Amino acid sequence: MAVRRMEHVGIVVNDLPAAIEFFVELGLGVQGEGSVEGGWVDRIVGLDGVRADFAIMQTPDGNGRLELTKFHSPSTPVGDGQAPANKPGIRHILFAVDDIDGVVARLRARGAELVGEVVRYENVYRLCYVRGPEGIIVELAERL
Repeated sequence: MAVRRMEHVGIVVNDLPAAIEFFVELGLGVQGEGSVEGGWVDRIVGLDGVRADFAIMQTPDGNGRLELTKFHSPSTPVGDGQAPANKPGIRHILFAVDDIDGVVARLRARGAELVGEVVRYENVYRLCYVRGPEGIIVELAERL
């Protein structure tokens, strides 16, 4: 088997502190922060003159991680912070939560918006999409 596990999902952001704050409010912890630059990172990502800051966020169970990255150089193209859920590409990340209403309320108090509404899927889950900073869509799932 070639893949042993999924290590993390990378998300490029313009406002790293706001993205960190959003995911901390969601319940993730900061596992580490740092900066990268130099020829080795240029060769990995296929860009010249890379200078970036990053934060590794980790779920409470220790199994899920996000890498939030702010590129300072080269210049970053403008993204579509209001892309709909059906636009090709990575559109959302799902997190299991214990109290979906409480999580939504906390995130909305910090500027996040509910994309649609909280719905019940059969007798298994309550689900919703929340749009956070940079237009990041997070799906929340509360097991019934």
